[in-house]
Amino acid sequence: MSDPGGPGDEPSRGSVATSPESAAPDRGVRRERRGWYFYDWANSAFSTTVLNVFLGPYLTKVAKAAADADGYVHPLGLDIRAKAVYPFALALSVITQVLVLPATGALIDHTGRKRLVLAVSAYVGAFATVGMYFAAGGRYLLGAGLLVVANVALGCSSVAYNSFLPDLAGPDERDAVSSRGWGFGYLGGGLLLALNLVLYLLHDTFGVSQSMAVRLSLASAGLWWGGFTLIPLRRLRDRHRRRTGESGLATVRAGFTQLGVTLRDMRNRPVTMMFLLAFLIYNDGVQTVINLSATYATEELDLGQSVVIAAVLLVQFVAFGGALLLGRLADRYGGKRVVLVSLVAWTLVTMVSYTLQRGSAVQFIVLAAIIGTVLGGTQALSRSLFSHLVPPGRTAEYFGFYEISDKGTSWLGPFVFAIALQLTDSYRSAIVSLVVFFVVGFALLLTVDMSRGTLEAGNALPRRPNGTKAPV
Repeated sequence: MSDPGGPGDEPSRGSVATSPESAAPDRGVRRERRGWYFYDWANSAFSTTVLNVFLGPYLTKVAKAAADADGYVHPLGLDIRAKAVYPFALALSVITQVLVLPATGALIDHTGRKRLVLAVSAYVGAFATVGMYFAAGGRYLLGAGLLVVANVALGCSSVAYNSFLPDLAGPDERDAVSSRGWGFGYLGGGLLLALNLVLYLLHDTFGVSQSMAVRLSLASAGLWWGGFTLIPLRRLRDRHRRRTGESGLATVRAGFTQLGVTLRDMRNRPVTMMFLLAFLIYNDGVQTVINLSATYATEELDLGQSVVIAAVLLVQFVAFGGALLLGRLADRYGGKRVVLVSLVAWTLVTMVSYTLQRGSAVQFIVLAAIIGTVLGGTQALSRSLFSHLVPPGRTAEYFGFYEISDKGTSWLGPFVFAIALQLTDSYRSAIVSLVVFFVVGFALLLTVDMSRGTLEAGNALPRRPNGTKAPV
């Protein structure tokens, strides 16, 4: 990959949307931003409808239908509790991402084809999600396999999507733009979930069974994801000239070569490495709590699916306001400080979840509201913070590593949860095991010097409207 401004790149043409000195982005960049927001709107349907609500309990039910008298299924000759199939499948999907996503980022920066990677991976994920409609009866392996494909595809598309952020916002606007994207995504995911809630609760009125309502809801997330992805694909543009004269095999080989260069470069950026390690740990805990909360509620708290859907729906709309609120707080106090406070809240949430009374819908709803308040800001500000630590021209490469634990892609958390469940047969013991992710993540993030890392990466510090440097 050539350096920014080198022979392999186009002239910038405003590729840095708003430098610290610029007053406002031009009309074209504003249009791109609106299109960029829509990919969060599109893929959040998968996170909310599939991962957060329906697939966990449904796949567990399908696996139980295929289990033996002792409650075990036997894929590839292994003895797996039926209730552990979903968390193991989720962990497998992200272990795959650990291998795939960094190489995807390197390939994007080598070719400059962000839009192409976004398109291909988004539609692979969308079609796999639609295919979950057919995971009925005892076909738990089909559901688990499609989960792996869809979640890996989501990660690949998010690498491309996140790498557009430095192109669309300068350092002083990045917290706000990132927060709007996350907030818009929560609205989109929440809207489809609300429609699916109507279908689920009134399935008899629509003449379908409860199981069919779940299958239609899963398929609708794929259709939503694929349909709304057309908007960012029409509006976003690649800013680097695509390389020509390389065969497909040579391009892939060059991508892996570039991956090695990225790894060597990251070793020379200790602040970036420390932030990435902290994020991978604490966000693994965040994603695990979100992805397995529906299963915890139905299997351990004995709550109905309608209560779970209502709670997740509440999280979506509260998270929209929470993302904007925490974004404004970050402008005043700095993104790092706000994220640290949010991690304290996550620790308390995880500990309190252990004590929830069985059958208490009110307690679960209250906890969901607290989660929604800190969820959007934690994720949006983490993405913005990391973008400050990435050297210009290498965004996709670095975001390939970041995405290993971004939206819906935690890996160690589900594995720890599944192991604890396998050994103790207790969802409460499994959920409390996640506290360590927030405690360790907090301790590591506390050591990160964001201002130093931003300058070492060759980026400008953000500024307040009065011209003074803002905390990062």
